[in-house]
Amino acid sequence: MTEEDYKNGQVLLIDKPLTWTSFQVVNKLRWEIKQRFKIKKIKVGHAGTLDPLATGLLIICTGKQTKKIDTYQGQIKEYTGTFTVGATTPSYDLETEINETYPTEHISKELLEETTKQFIGDIQQKPPIFSAIKKEGKRLYELARKGETTEIKARTVTVSEFEITNINLPKVDFRIVCSKGTYIRSIAFDYGKALNSGAHLSALRRTKIGNFSVDKALSVEEFIQNLKEN
Repeated sequence: MTEEDYKNGQVLLIDKPLTWTSFQVVNKLRWEIKQRFKIKKIKVGHAGTLDPLATGLLIICTGKQTKKIDTYQGQIKEYTGTFTVGATTPSYDLETEINETYPTEHISKELLEETTKQFIGDIQQKPPIFSAIKKEGKRLYELARKGETTEIKARTVTVSEFEITNINLPKVDFRIVCSKGTYIRSIAFDYGKALNSGAHLSALRRTKIGNFSVDKALSVEEFIQNLKEN
């Protein structure tokens, strides 16, 4: 692809690596495109944040395609991952240490599968305190890391599919299809409560956004290699 191709607008499918923020991926690709074509400026943005501890599909838009970011963000998403039952963390994932443990002796395959039904359809969900949502100009995770508590309003999200794919307690693997704005970490936390136990998210991978699949995505390294070869 040429400099003009990127400026006119490209939709790039990237498989986000573990521990990278979505912004780091955007910044890396922008820098590489600028270096390759010796240009000072090009618009690059992503259509939907993935947490650093998640991997998977990130839609990156360049040039004029950045105007369509909201369209891509609004599409339904599919995730696979792992809940760890019997323990919670303040961030609902592995970013923070376990703060409470709960019994798991009563948890059976039948209970795990039956409980998923409570989460199908339109559900009320409170985003995690460790999230990028802004309140009074500050991101919630900034307040959380300072130890400040804040009241978060519940919001309606839609879960169209939720299935348990493997059980090896305390690990429970799942696949979920949901609307924009759904926090899988919050589902992990609420699912743990619904089991009369606790749970946190210990692995997450975004596999689809609308008709886009991670199967067609490039790693950051593959994208850079293709850019240099072209």
